[in-house]
Amino acid sequence: MTTPDGLSEYLARLTVGREIVRVAAEVSPVDEIAAVTRRVTAAAEAGGPVLVFERVAGSKLPVVTNLWGAAGRVYGFLGEESATALVERLRSELSGKVAEGWWEKLRTVPQLAQGGRFAPRVTRSGACQQVVRLGRDVELGSLPFVRSGSRETAACLTSGIVFTKDPASGVRDVARVAVAVHERTSCRLLWSIHDVGFQNYLGYQRRSLRMPVAIVVGGDAAVLLAASLPGLPGVEPLRVAGFLRGGSVDLVACRSQDLEVTANAEVVLEGFIDPGEAWEPVGTVASATGHYRTEGLAPIVHVTAVTQRANPVWLASIPGGANREERALAEVASRLGLPVVQRLLPEVVDFAVPPCGSPNNVAFVSIRKQYPYQARRVIQQLMGLSPHWPVKLIVVVDEAVDVRDSESVWREVAANLHAPRDLVQQLGPGSQLDHASPEPGMTAMVGLDATRKLPGEGHARVWPDAVECDADVLERLEQRWPELGLN
Repeated sequence: MTTPDGLSEYLARLTVGREIVRVAAEVSPVDEIAAVTRRVTAAAEAGGPVLVFERVAGSKLPVVTNLWGAAGRVYGFLGEESATALVERLRSELSGKVAEGWWEKLRTVPQLAQGGRFAPRVTRSGACQQVVRLGRDVELGSLPFVRSGSRETAACLTSGIVFTKDPASGVRDVARVAVAVHERTSCRLLWSIHDVGFQNYLGYQRRSLRMPVAIVVGGDAAVLLAASLPGLPGVEPLRVAGFLRGGSVDLVACRSQDLEVTANAEVVLEGFIDPGEAWEPVGTVASATGHYRTEGLAPIVHVTAVTQRANPVWLASIPGGANREERALAEVASRLGLPVVQRLLPEVVDFAVPPCGSPNNVAFVSIRKQYPYQARRVIQQLMGLSPHWPVKLIVVVDEAVDVRDSESVWREVAANLHAPRDLVQQLGPGSQLDHASPEPGMTAMVGLDATRKLPGEGHARVWPDAVECDADVLERLEQRWPELGLN
């Protein structure tokens, strides 16, 4: 299966009625689109269909929601039928490099994407610039920014990908960052202090230079996924995107800023941030956690150009409710991240981000346990990845447990946990969206060792075996099953 050239081509591949539903009636981007999406996805199985709202009040652009509501659609956009091929390709890329120390092991991972075949390439033109509006022609009010909650004080873009670059090295960064719109020619970037883009901003501020920014809507799923994965300083996510799609990501130079963006995007907002300008209040907006963000300040992006395809579609992600998209993206990220984690910790058998994580606060890890306190070591190593991996709760179980079955994991916790011995706690940097923390950007991480305990772990009692039938009994019953009449 080949990788589609952008969002429009991928939508054309989907089966009407089963994978995509078009809504012909006019809807409002204020609450109605969000409410319809939540109702459909909450009632649907396997993530629900893609919704295309063809008539949106106040805009000529159709709005697409729940595009990533099923993991299979993410793989389909990447040209694969499942995670298997991508994971095996990643294992192959990682197998040839050996490093000393756990941090060095982790740093070698991005070297898979530093080959020429994965580096982004700049083209002379792109579909995202078929229509160009500059200067006074910019009008953000004509774009269908969606309000996802009745208490939101600003319309938002939650599926946008923000492009920036390091002023010293020129290394590009792409990241999913929420964007709040207040005026016809400006918006606010809801950065976290841990984001690479924010660190780039500090670099421009030290140099008293305007910071070029581009906000991309739609385009390549590989870029979206790379922007959603935890990154490492100095490594271009676009190279990771090149690996995911099996070839270079095509870029085109912006029309009004010194940046390059994905050539197959639907819409691009180009602009700049003045580092000498005071940040402004954002107001109340929804976040991917399903809760409203606590109010704060954010930098102002002055939009200098809006470029788009001739017939673009507007991609929107709806926070709150079932939030099938965040679940699916977290599932894909966990499967792709398994070879990376196994390179750091070879004893890891599998790991998963369960739906209850909203979307990635909780991680389940199974290990091949060989010595006392090994689970504690795994927990501490994974906690060390914060804030790039914003997990608040890590549960470690034995290798036979299916970590993609939440009920099985919690059953192990209920049976095996002795809190004074098996609870690991650590304070550290974390997501600023963690509203449970008394201080923004700080998170209390908790690890639960739900593995079978060894004598060397201070457990003098005999650990009981699970109740089960022997393999020969099960095999004999398999042969006799037809005669029992239980089919």
